[in-house]
Amino acid sequence: MDDTRGAPSGAAAAGFLGGGGVKWATTELDANGVVARWSEGAEWLLGYPEADIVGRPAGELLLSGLPESARHALADQETWSGTVTARYRDGGSREVGVLACPLRDSDGTTRWLLTAAAPVLSPGPDRAGSGPGRASAVGEGARPVPGDASPEHDAVDPGPRRSRPARDEKAHDETVTEWAFTQQAFPMAIHDLDLRLLRANDVLCRIDGRTEDEMRGEPSGFLTGNRANAQVEAAMRRALRTGEPEHVQTFRQATGEARERAWAVSLSPLKDSDGRVRALAVAALEISEQYWARESLALLNEASMRIGTTLDVTRTAQELAGTPLPHFADFVSVDLLDSVLRGDEPTPGPVSGDVRLRRVAHESAHSNDSPEAAVGIGEVDTYPEFSPPARCLATARAVLTGPWDADYTDWMARDPKRDAKRDDYGVHSLIAAPLVARGNVLGAALFSRRLHLAAFTEDDLLLAEQLATRAAVCIDNARRYTRERGTAVTLQRSLLPRGLPPQSAVEVATRYLPADSQYGVGGDWFDVIPLAGSRVALVVGDVVGHGIHASATMGRLRTAVRTLADIDLPPDELLTHLDDVVIRLASESTDPEAGHDIGASCLYAIYDPVSRRLCAARAGHPPPALTTPDGTVDILDVPAGPTLGLGDLPFECAEFEVQEGSTLVLYTDGLIESRERDVGAGIEELREVLARPSPSLEATCDTVLRTLLSTPRPTDDVALLVARTRALDAGQVATWELPAEPALVGRARDHATAQLAAWGLEELTFTTELVVSELFTNAILHAEGPVQLRLIRDRTLICEVSDTSTTAPHLRRARVFDEGGRGLLLVAQLTQRWGTRQIPTGKAIWAEQALPAA
Repeated sequence: MDDTRGAPSGAAAAGFLGGGGVKWATTELDANGVVARWSEGAEWLLGYPEADIVGRPAGELLLSGLPESARHALADQETWSGTVTARYRDGGSREVGVLACPLRDSDGTTRWLLTAAAPVLSPGPDRAGSGPGRASAVGEGARPVPGDASPEHDAVDPGPRRSRPARDEKAHDETVTEWAFTQQAFPMAIHDLDLRLLRANDVLCRIDGRTEDEMRGEPSGFLTGNRANAQVEAAMRRALRTGEPEHVQTFRQATGEARERAWAVSLSPLKDSDGRVRALAVAALEISEQYWARESLALLNEASMRIGTTLDVTRTAQELAGTPLPHFADFVSVDLLDSVLRGDEPTPGPVSGDVRLRRVAHESAHSNDSPEAAVGIGEVDTYPEFSPPARCLATARAVLTGPWDADYTDWMARDPKRDAKRDDYGVHSLIAAPLVARGNVLGAALFSRRLHLAAFTEDDLLLAEQLATRAAVCIDNARRYTRERGTAVTLQRSLLPRGLPPQSAVEVATRYLPADSQYGVGGDWFDVIPLAGSRVALVVGDVVGHGIHASATMGRLRTAVRTLADIDLPPDELLTHLDDVVIRLASESTDPEAGHDIGASCLYAIYDPVSRRLCAARAGHPPPALTTPDGTVDILDVPAGPTLGLGDLPFECAEFEVQEGSTLVLYTDGLIESRERDVGAGIEELREVLARPSPSLEATCDTVLRTLLSTPRPTDDVALLVARTRALDAGQVATWELPAEPALVGRARDHATAQLAAWGLEELTFTTELVVSELFTNAILHAEGPVQLRLIRDRTLICEVSDTSTTAPHLRRARVFDEGGRGLLLVAQLTQRWGTRQIPTGKAIWAEQALPAA
């Protein structure tokens, strides 16, 4: 059937209309420019039957190429109107006015709808019928007309041809031209060179709500002060200046309607016979449906990019609240169940009855402080069963409501906070959309319009549901990550020392900060391990990776370090054994995500308060910092060993003499390294911070973290251990070095007895004499060279015997007739604990006794 929606403007129609009437010709072209549909009017206009023309390229119908403006419009897929030189079936030619409109399919391809006017001659006594095969008197050449005239149009006069006076012909043409302008199916207007309106057809008058006479002389029509007014006026002036057609998009609100319509406006300069522009013809095609569909797709596309940029529930809710403003809504709020914020698994299925929701985010398009909000951020509100939020959660479908809804007005009236705001910030329409993901209800999002002229429609309801669905998936992902991260943090903190063990070597302060939620919890740890002889081991480590797997690996390595520390190995040997542990863990790993990439760094240091010496080794870890009492800060030159897990590479120890009251700082790389700062710059900044005086170790920790971390939640875990060294004074340590002779065992007991008396520890004399006798005798029997006896009064009484042998004794149960094997068993029974350790000159055997109560 014929289609008049894309008919050319009145000015363009005047170029090809005949005298008897108009038959509209429409043609549809596919994306390749091939004729796909050929109407009866097109057959009447050019003489080609449908069977001969469908499937042929449209270019075969042209005698000359397309105008430059038409080629640009085709390339940009925009509406175009103008004249082309068409080829008749008999070979003749004629200028034809055409309106070309692009039609976009769902698959992205573009078809074209071409519309033109075919003149039809009416019979009459003062006009000769043109008959079949004849053209109108206007234009060049003649064209055959296929078939007989349609009774609908009475197009052909069966009688003999009669001529008509030129004056009557011209008058008739002017009448038809007037009909084409005033009776056109889409709005048209003509403006003068100053953009004042000269003519307006009936459709434009109905849209504007005024008559043509009332608009004449004003910049009316599509110059109505709307948001695209400047673009339309600029295009009109450009068309008048260049003489070339222009196309622009604008918005126009018809009289009595609340919502704007979108229009594609074609601007055609009207020229006289000398080619001078005298006026401007304006024709518009409503594209509201396509425009709003594109706007909806654009909003959904923007939402996909803006919502869910982090794995934080609150941040995601804020992104949802801000995305639809201001084009879709004036105010948006997001309320969630408390279980979602905790990371718990929500109850599947709809939620019925009264619902308690917590306000997580809200945004206003017109004020930063969101005065429309009746509930503050973080507050909990109970929504009654009949309220829009509760209704949408019960049905799992969006609800469109407003003052016309009795449940809505009842909800407003029953809530004092909302009722108080209704006069100043009352809305005229509201959508409550459920946040549902994977079958679980998470909360509700409310979209309201207060200043928007148009109320929400059913199409808007669908769009709100799609926005809420996309956001719900992101919120649920964040919730699930919150739960996983919470589990990892709990595991991480449970594996770190909850309380530092009592010891006298150092005063300690520690900090642990998990990484920001976007990066996940890592495997950083610290530890303080008391050792024999009042010494202490200070440990800081970092497992490669993030998440529960890294936390679990950290726990296993920390346990391994404490086990190896009980053997009292030197730092380099301990790291060698720990390296073997990491290699074994990697080979035994069954986690497909972890694979064999388990790795870690570690710094292990031993401080002796008697000698005030520090022995340290590191495996792929940053070096420690030492601040002396005078404020000097040194980065200790501990040899950089390889990262744990590489194997076959040695570790080296370094020893330092430390002044009493010095501050030793151990840390992980998350403290000094970031995207904005490399390791070297971070260490220098740490040096500057430690050089400043600090009232306490706790204050030092806070200052270091506050200065070196740009955000409270770093991108990597941070473990920090700050220790101030102490020293045992000479009165707490007694040392004797004796030859390895059996006769000197009694002298060793006498030295110990006298020292206990000096310390006021006579109660421990009997046990101490037995321990000294046994340990000294073992040294004489199994070693050569001098034997050293040392007593240390600290939190316990420590008896230590050192010799030159590297063979460590082992506790065993002696049989009935064995001569030895009972001495160490007695020592183990009478003391709190005992052990051996390797020293540079041999070994040392020690035993600890609890001090008497005060």
